[in-house]
Amino acid sequence: MPALIDLRRRIKSVSNTRQITQAMKTVSTAKFKKAQRSVLEGRPHWHSLPGLLERIAFWAGRQVSPLLDQRKERKIDVLVITSDKGLCGAFNSNLLAKAGEFLETKGEQADIGLALVGKKSVHSFRRSRFPILYAYAGKIDKLSLVNLKEIARHLMRRYVFAQTDAVYVVYNEFKSILAPRITVTKILPVPEPEQEKTIALLAPDWEPEAERLLGALLPLYVETQVAHIFFESIAAEQAARMMAMENAARNAEELINDLTLVMNKIRQSLITKELLEIMTAVEALAK
Repeated sequence: MPALIDLRRRIKSVSNTRQITQAMKTVSTAKFKKAQRSVLEGRPHWHSLPGLLERIAFWAGRQVSPLLDQRKERKIDVLVITSDKGLCGAFNSNLLAKAGEFLETKGEQADIGLALVGKKSVHSFRRSRFPILYAYAGKIDKLSLVNLKEIARHLMRRYVFAQTDAVYVVYNEFKSILAPRITVTKILPVPEPEQEKTIALLAPDWEPEAERLLGALLPLYVETQVAHIFFESIAAEQAARMMAMENAARNAEELINDLTLVMNKIRQSLITKELLEIMTAVEALAK
């Protein structure tokens, strides 16, 4: 049977852990609300832009811009976005497992280069057989739009100079507080639109010319998609951490209650034992 002092120390230790998890939950909740607001405000623009660019590219012709050039995927770049920190449940482990499966599948047919954002992805793939072309680890929640544009331009340069034939992104898309959705999407080249015959009937007159227009829109499209993906990942991370800390605080509370119950039982048994000894002594003296 454990000693009372050991139980008191254990209860105090778990109480301190509960305070830490509750504080982390509060911080994650504040960050999540900010990230969620940014994602929900930007989604209408982010989700409508790909379809618009698909139609414009179809009307103008894929020969207008090197970013539209369709090539057989002999070399591909994969951007993997994770968090810097843990304590967010299976947020990183599930994503890295999905990314590993995707890389192994694509690696059988093409040479793969990795662009990594987040310490967890860098640590996971630093010993893999796929070369790391670009890595950003450390305070990714502080990444500015300038940094995200730099990542997008790095990917675009490699595609324009035919150093890669396609660019994929693996990330956690924020769908709900309970669980993110692991998503693998292609951002380069711009995919072919659906219902091409209907779109062809709506072909516009160009002002300015198509080449000039797409020269401005396509880089903006890639930069916008990279920013969209990043902010989705940040919102999903904070939601996962908030839920993980809430579960940890709840488990700590349950453990404290269980330990307190055990301690009270031990105290009661000790008091009962002392009372029996006193009564036995009193009866012996009376005889």
